[in-house]
Amino acid sequence: MSKLISQKKFLIDVPEGKKKERIDLFLTHHIENTTRSKIQKAIDVGLVKVNGIVVKSNYSVKPFDKIEAIQIISPRPEDVEPEEIPLDIVYEDDYLIVVNKPAGMVAHPAYANYTGTLVNALLHHTKSLSSVNEAGRPGIVHRIDKDTSGLLVVAKDDFTHAKLAAQFSKHTIEREYHAICWGRFKNVEGEIATKIARSKSDRKKFTISDKEGKEAVTLYKVIEQFEFTTYLKLNLKTGRTHQIRVHLSGIGRPILGDATYGGNKIQAGFDSAKIKSRIANLLNIMPRQALHAKTLGFIHPHTNELVRFDSELPDDFKLLLEKLRN
Repeated sequence: MSKLISQKKFLIDVPEGKKKERIDLFLTHHIENTTRSKIQKAIDVGLVKVNGIVVKSNYSVKPFDKIEAIQIISPRPEDVEPEEIPLDIVYEDDYLIVVNKPAGMVAHPAYANYTGTLVNALLHHTKSLSSVNEAGRPGIVHRIDKDTSGLLVVAKDDFTHAKLAAQFSKHTIEREYHAICWGRFKNVEGEIATKIARSKSDRKKFTISDKEGKEAVTLYKVIEQFEFTTYLKLNLKTGRTHQIRVHLSGIGRPILGDATYGGNKIQAGFDSAKIKSRIANLLNIMPRQALHAKTLGFIHPHTNELVRFDSELPDDFKLLLEKLRN
C-alpha cells in the first residue's frame, strides 16, 4: 500500500434502543476529527460496511448493527509523490501551465486515486506550484471529470492562482467543449438554463431541479448531425459539477458513452438489430463520455492580456467521428 495513504479503522456496535439515523450522520457524530463530506466519500468508495455488507450514505442504522468504517486521511502536499508521467503541455511560462489532460486521469489525489494523477505528474515536472488549496492539490485551479479529456490551467504561485480563481468565480473564463450526444436537434443552437442539485438517490450524481441547487447555463451549437447522434460545441456560462453531462441528459440527449447519465445505453427508437450492432461498435470505441474541453481562454494574471488556447480532439473522439460520418 502506498505511503500516501493513512488509515484508521473503526468498529462500532449500534446500541439497543438507537433510533434510525442515516449512516453518514451517525458516523460523523461518532468519529472524531471528520466531516460528513469525508464520511460520504469513504462510503462512496466502499469503505463502510454494515454487518459485512457495503452500504450507501442513506442507509439507516438500526440497533445491534455492526459497523466497520475505514477513514482515509487526505495526503499532505509533502506526501504526494512526484511521478514520471508524460504531460501534454500546450503552454508554459513562469506563472502558469496549460495542460491537455487525457481521459482517465484524475486531477489530484483523493479517495481511491492516490497515484497517477495530474498533480503527481506536475510535481515531477516542476517544483513551482501554488499552495492556495487544501492538502494534496498544489496548483489545481479547476478540474474536469476523470473521463473527460481537455484543457486545464495550473498555477505556479499563489498570486496567479488567486487571479485565475477570481475569473472562474466571475464566470469570465472562456470554456468551449465538444461532445457527441444521442439524438438530433431541431434548433441548431440554443441555451439550457436550469438549477442543478445533487441527486437525492445517488450522491455521486447531479440532476436538474426546479427548486434546489445552483443556477447553471450552457450554450450549445450543432456542428454536425448524424442518423442518431449529434456533434455539438458547448460553452459554459457557469461551472457546476457535471454541468454539460447533466444538462444534455436532462433534455434527453445524454453524451454518448456516459455511463453515469444514461449515455451508454441504446436510446428508445434505435433498437433495431442493425442499429444495435453499429451502436455497440461505437460504444466500444468510446467507453467513456464523448466530451472534450477543447478551448480555454482567460486574462493572463501578469500581462493582463487575453490568452486563448486550443487543443486537438483525442484519438478516440476522432475515430468515433470517422465512424459516424461513414
